[in-house]
Amino acid sequence: MTEPLSFVSAPDPQWWRPEPDAVGAVADETRAQPLVSDAAGAPLAFWALIGFTFVLLIAPQDIFPALRPLRIGMLAAGTGLGALLIDRLGRGLPVTRMTREIKLAAGLLAWAVVTVPFSYWPGGSIGLLTDLYLKTLAIFVLIANVVSTVDRLKKIAWALTLMTIPIATKGVENFLSGVYVRGGVDQTVKRIVGYEGALTQNPNDLALILNLILPLTVALFLITPSAAVRTCLFGIVALQVVGIVVTFSRAGFLTLATTLAVSVLTSTGRLDRRWAWAVLILAIVCVPLLPADYVSHLFTITDIDTDPTGSAQDRWAQQVAAIGYVVGHPVIGAGLGQNILAMNEVLGPAWLMVHNAYLEYAIDLGLPGLVLFLLLVVASVRSAGRAARIGATRPGGRELSVLANGIRTSLLALAVAAFFSPVAYHFHFYYFAGLAIAARAIAEGDAVAAPLEPPAAGEPS
Repeated sequence: MTEPLSFVSAPDPQWWRPEPDAVGAVADETRAQPLVSDAAGAPLAFWALIGFTFVLLIAPQDIFPALRPLRIGMLAAGTGLGALLIDRLGRGLPVTRMTREIKLAAGLLAWAVVTVPFSYWPGGSIGLLTDLYLKTLAIFVLIANVVSTVDRLKKIAWALTLMTIPIATKGVENFLSGVYVRGGVDQTVKRIVGYEGALTQNPNDLALILNLILPLTVALFLITPSAAVRTCLFGIVALQVVGIVVTFSRAGFLTLATTLAVSVLTSTGRLDRRWAWAVLILAIVCVPLLPADYVSHLFTITDIDTDPTGSAQDRWAQQVAAIGYVVGHPVIGAGLGQNILAMNEVLGPAWLMVHNAYLEYAIDLGLPGLVLFLLLVVASVRSAGRAARIGATRPGGRELSVLANGIRTSLLALAVAAFFSPVAYHFHFYYFAGLAIAARAIAEGDAVAAPLEPPAAGEPS
């Protein structure tokens, strides 16, 4: 999959300038983008995106091995990108809408390519680039362009929410059945086997996926009028939370706590705030019901020396060593994906990835790579927040506002989880960053189509 190279461009030379936040600036910012005429384009590309997401999370090829030779994930992604290209060029549109986030991602990709000749293992860097990172960026651009209406944004949220049901159910089933990871250093703390999918095999990864989708499920709960459907969504939220807990993931707990805190602090409507506080209070009340082993495992967050498995101590030593490596190699790092070799050089042949996405970028691509990624994170969070604010000021914009706020919450939760997860080049961040771009484009497209007005009397805010 090399299509993403066709829309690589240099980073915005004025990325450092603050974005205009006044609603009146929306028209100026979007004048070059035909957002209104683009609103309902590329239906095949959108459904191909849904299909790719299903393959990514549910992994039907692992359930039915006969599907493996078909490479259905690549087939879905290729179909989506091809349909997007045909649709946009056929309507006289650019290959992709160019946003600050897409320019930063292009700059990050360009820097990764530039550093390949200096990599510890150039072949390994090229392999990661072609096997994973380009595909991740391709899906990022696909999401940013085809999730172009509120209805499509809701469909994505529903698809992700429903896909967590088998994932979380499998985690709970493994916990109740005693299906644990074997062969660890210490079996005092038993960890469940995850769901058989590329992003959920490890219990920490399973907790991360559930944490990231949880805010979108909550957003659907808040915007769904049907009491029966809301009851089902509440049940799914409960299942997601239980699925996170049974992983015994410390990073999962911190990410969940971040999600709850952000939800309380960013809820805007009076009813939404009441729900957020109710969930927070319920979570606090349920703390004594948590398994004793889980609670004791969480205490190792503040006192790593008490971790009987030794993983907390090892990861702390690894991160200290990683910072030392970055200080010694601030500009040109070890090369894309080569943090394992860099850590072998510092700590000996452990052959372990750095469990910190920020340090992955810093070790692999130096401080320029880390800075570009941080700017991309900030820009994505700001785009989701802007979409939430614009939606809140428009009559009938509550659905977009709540969904955008859910995306922002997911991104902020991921910003915390990234300190503990080696997911720098994976789909986790880029999927939700693409949704943030899409939400902002929807909001600003609506704003161009009709002037912003204060909410009418009685309109929920």
